[in-house]
Amino acid sequence: MTKIKETSTNFANKKALSDECPEIYASNTIGGQWALAICCYLINGKLRFGVLRKKLNNITERMLTLQLRRLEEDRIITRTVYAEVPPRVEYELTEIGYKLKPIILEFEKWGKEHKAIMADKHSVSESQKA
Repeated sequence: MTKIKETSTNFANKKALSDECPEIYASNTIGGQWALAICCYLINGKLRFGVLRKKLNNITERMLTLQLRRLEEDRIITRTVYAEVPPRVEYELTEIGYKLKPIILEFEKWGKEHKAIMADKHSVSESQKA
């Protein structure tokens, strides 16, 4: 995960859009493949690192760690470390993180509808070729 240089025009444009538009700000905060997926799994409650890693089977440990740190920094999740041997670490959505639930459910609904439309489009174009 590379950061955009703060001196770049791209960074300035993203910041300006984010400052002007709350929707862009939200999209920048939870956008990306992994952050939203992590939030989807945490919607149902606390999970340990290993469980998240298994649920997101294509993510590397390093990327999961980076994404969890970023979500924690953005106060979307909390990280609780228990003084046990071996140490136990759990991740959970914060109050503002749990407010994503209806949004995530709407994304799911929209995604299913759009996927069906795209499948219909592809089946129509395939039948026209025949």
